[in-house]
Parts: sequence; structure tokens; C-alpha cells
Amino acid sequence: MVYVISDLHGYPMDKFLRLLKQADFSDDDFLYIIGDVVDRNGDGGVQMLLWLMEQPNAQLILGNHEAMLLACDFLFDDITEDSIDSFNSEKIYMLTTYLYNGGNVTMEHLKKLPKEQRLAIVEYLRDCPLYETLSVNDKDYILVHSGFENFSVNRKLSDYTVDELIWTRPELSDRYFNDIMTIFGHTPTMYYGDEYKGKIIKTDTWIDIDVGAGHGRGAVLLRLDDGKEFRLSEER
Repeated sequence: MVYVISDLHGYPMDKFLRLLKQADFSDDDFLYIIGDVVDRNGDGGVQMLLWLMEQPNAQLILGNHEAMLLACDFLFDDITEDSIDSFNSEKIYMLTTYLYNGGNVTMEHLKKLPKEQRLAIVEYLRDCPLYETLSVNDKDYILVHSGFENFSVNRKLSDYTVDELIWTRPELSDRYFNDIMTIFGHTPTMYYGDEYKGKIIKTDTWIDIDVGAGHGRGAVLLRLDDGKEFRLSEER
């Protein structure tokens, strides 16, 4: 079985594991988290990153919040005269942007880890893909954090820039591939109207699975094999 979830943003680890148990997730299954496990809440997703790094059957796809964290990887360098001299206005802007978007809680918990673990997390994130393609029950899928900016059926996936894959906000009327279902998060479904609060949005070419966990609205785990949705009873 293949499961997808996105935009957990520091979602409590105990709740996450309960959600997997409720779905009967096992070593024979595979989980994709479509970006943004870090920032905003709880421990900022640090425990979940450490968990992911140990899972052979789980894959994190890079989200814009992980990208912002990587853009601030200079914070993990040893403090030297050279590192101080290189701390320019561009780095100050990147750090300010990251903290403004909820990165302070992640940084706070990262600094409690041994240096080796912090660096291992950075390396793990650097290896995370921007998208994944897969087939489940003869149906093709593309998993990408935010959808596609400047979409064209004639563009190769490799032709999109990083920002086009992690920062876009699709409109309800946007269409992607007719023969491939695109699954993304990034834009909480409640942004599309009150009628979508806490609900996955499914169109004929894409599915938005960000139901607002980063805003305290719980999380939904989607099983691609049969389209079944799982959520904790207290979050219904």
C-alpha cells in the first residue's frame, strides 16, 4: 500500500504514529510526505526528521520550508572569522524570511542536538527529491509539494525551477496532466473556501492534501490504492 500526507509542520509525533497505526501501515507499505514537516509548531518537526532518516519505507519530498531551512544552513557552520565576514545582507534576509515563516521553533530544537545530528539532518534534506513519479494499481501519479507554476503539458518535470515546484498556489480552475494525477500540499484547502476546511480537495487532474495541520486543523493520511482517508477521531 502507498500512503501520502503533507504539511505536518511540527505535528505531534505521537499523533502521527497513531495515525499510521490506524491505517495499518506496515513495513510492506510505503509513505510519502509531500513537504513541510518542519516549522511552526511543537518541536518544529525535528523528531519527525530523525524518524524519517531511519525509515527505509518513507520518503520526504522537499517543501518550501525545508528549502528555507537549507538556505540557512550557514548557521550550522563553525564560527570563524571567515564565517563572520561572509554573513552578508543576503544571508540576513534568508534568515529573517525563514524565522518569519515559523522557523524559530525548528532552530530552537535543532540547536539542542549534537552537531553531528544537525549536520546529518542537513545532508538528509539536501538529498530529498523535488518530486516523485509512481504508479499504483495502473494509475500514474506525480507527487510535488505545491503543484506547478507556469504549467505546460509540454514541459519536462526536470525543466521546472525549484521555486516553481515548492511555492506556487494553484487556482481551483487550474488543470494539470489529463492522464496523470498530481498530488500536492502547500496550500491549505481552507484557503479555497470555508466549505473545504479540513477536507482534501480532489479535481479531475490534481488533489490537494494539505488540510491545515500547520494551523491546528489536524492531518489526513491518504491511501492511494483505494483512495481511503485516515484521520484521528478527535480531529474529525
